[in-house]
Amino acid sequence: IITLQNSSEETKQINLNLQIKGKDDGKHYASAEKQTQAAKGSSIIELTCKLGENAPLWDEFNPYLYQASLELESDQSTSVTTETFGLRNIQHTDNQLTLNGKPIFLRGTLECCIFPLTGTPPTDEKSWEALYTSAREYGMNHLRFHSWCPPEAAFHAADKMGFYVQVELPVWSVTLGKDSATVEFLRNEAKRISKEYGNHPSFCFWSIGNELQYDFTILSDMLHEMKQADNRHLYTTTSFTFEKGHGDRPEKEDDFFVTQWTQKGWVRGQGVFNQEPPSFDKDFRASLEGINLPLVTHEVGQYSVYPDLTEIPKYTGTLMPLNFLAIKEDLEKKNLINKAPQYLQASGKLAAILYKEEIERALKTPGISGFQLLDLHDFPGQGTALVGLLNAFWESKGIMTGQEFREFCSPVVPLLRFPKATYTNNEKFEAQIELCNYGKEELKDKVLSWEITANGCLLEKGQTPARSFTFGHNENLGKISFPLQQIRKASKLEVRLSLDRTEYSNHWNVWVYPENPEIQWGEVKYTRNYEEALAWLDEGKKVLFNPDWRTIKGIEGKFVPVFWSPVHFPNQAGSMGILCDPTHPALADFPTDMHSDWQWWDLNINSTTLVADSLQGGKAIVEMIDNFVRNRRLASLYEGQIKKGKLILATFDLQNDLDKRPVARQMLSSILNYMNSSSFSPDPLSGFETLKNVFEAAVNQKQSAKSIY
Repeated sequence: IITLQNSSEETKQINLNLQIKGKDDGKHYASAEKQTQAAKGSSIIELTCKLGENAPLWDEFNPYLYQASLELESDQSTSVTTETFGLRNIQHTDNQLTLNGKPIFLRGTLECCIFPLTGTPPTDEKSWEALYTSAREYGMNHLRFHSWCPPEAAFHAADKMGFYVQVELPVWSVTLGKDSATVEFLRNEAKRISKEYGNHPSFCFWSIGNELQYDFTILSDMLHEMKQADNRHLYTTTSFTFEKGHGDRPEKEDDFFVTQWTQKGWVRGQGVFNQEPPSFDKDFRASLEGINLPLVTHEVGQYSVYPDLTEIPKYTGTLMPLNFLAIKEDLEKKNLINKAPQYLQASGKLAAILYKEEIERALKTPGISGFQLLDLHDFPGQGTALVGLLNAFWESKGIMTGQEFREFCSPVVPLLRFPKATYTNNEKFEAQIELCNYGKEELKDKVLSWEITANGCLLEKGQTPARSFTFGHNENLGKISFPLQQIRKASKLEVRLSLDRTEYSNHWNVWVYPENPEIQWGEVKYTRNYEEALAWLDEGKKVLFNPDWRTIKGIEGKFVPVFWSPVHFPNQAGSMGILCDPTHPALADFPTDMHSDWQWWDLNINSTTLVADSLQGGKAIVEMIDNFVRNRRLASLYEGQIKKGKLILATFDLQNDLDKRPVARQMLSSILNYMNSSSFSPDPLSGFETLKNVFEAAVNQKQSAKSIY
């Protein structure tokens, strides 16, 4: 469709010549000519040009672009204009997104207009190419622009790099429809966006806005108008909503469905990871019952990471990191500034572990066509939501490399299903092998190889028969069965699954404990009673004080860290995972890294975290990282010498149901081995005598996942 503008007073005879070539390779694909007349003023002319069946199509693996060059000749003047475009056919077949006839899976994150140096988005392609490069380094192929539409340069860069873009109208409202002027503006803005940017092949998805509420009749009418006016995209009414009666099912005009939960349950781990024991054979299939559109999970993650204070000098532009500066000052006042790098690493490692399981559950679920992380990088607003493995500049925080993240976030991902993270050595480790293939092509005659190692030593290996892997989710590919009797002491095992002769590999940690570890009480006195602990300490005894966590005045024991922002959502426990020294002798028989991993789930859930600010001396063997608003000293395992006695205080449950809780049993064994050894010589501790009002002073209950709202 060509728009002509004739500024003269008379009709002009014109010649139009259209040439279509490959933008980068210059290959000629088609041409067309037309002689016509241009009347005074503006006129519209159609010129049809067929490229042919073999013309390359645009996608993430082959972002092929064409350049249309139109020459207009009239009298003795010539005018030339060019337009870049791509060919692609995006559709949905039942609950599967397809591009050019192949299933696709959106590995997405958000861009919330975060540009710390300028406060405004860049308008040059180079800046956007750098942003997309960072996203692709971590396996992404999709970017959702949260309640805004980016400038032209963002589309050009996405076109060239093969990124699938979701655009939204500039609205995030809980009263949409109350103000008619706002609705009219949005309708006109949709027309402007379509005219200016609709021809970009990267512009695949369109949502009216984020978490919209109020009048869904108006929203439905708006979406219908947008679809009728421009059929080059797939549409959804809103990127999730909390509106009652909506949000848990698609709207009638939707082509795809963005949500956190359905009528049948959650479709993101934020709602279940703290409530259910770790399990790696689950997915979200049950929640998709009755959903007949492609489902994309909304704002997955939101796991807060402790601030990287080394980021402060990067703010050389219009914005100042007042939030980071305030946190730094608070840590300095509390003599905790040296802990900041450890807090960052430990909380970040936990967030990465949770993101991995989020993504793998989505990949294992037929009917889920992608996820949109919140976020791969930090969001500085809403009281500071540091939910990224990258900072606000799209730079790594040193928590996890892109190569490590791509193990579970790539076009092709090897997967395992197994029932739990922790085992005893009278069991078998058994896992089902799967693979998701959303790559460039079907994989022919490929073998999946697996190996199990402990401390780098190979314990067992095997492989599946050679076979082909079709597009999408491939399951029931084989089984791993490994008896654990040879594991004599508590150990962390790594199970790695690799697709031979490719870069695609993935791994999981599991922990194995002796079936009947030695519980050597020796000289140690065990009590759940504070007064009894004090009396024994006065007598010079070794005391393991393990009060009932349900009655401790403290912070709810949780495995998942702060959700989104402790300022924006203050009604949450607010801890950010454990921090410990794996080489401490109390943990000699309890294999762990310095951060939370799945084997800590039982101990964290069955605990109350102690606020240890009033304790002086001694040592926290297992700390809990506090959120960056409060920066309290928190602990769940603490040691110290009190008068002539020696104390270990454990605020996780080391007494109940130990026959069913191998992790707690192993922790108890490791602590006792330490307390009965010559290594148990803790530093003097003061302040414990003042904690009477902390123990047996509460009736603790667990918070539901939705209660933070």
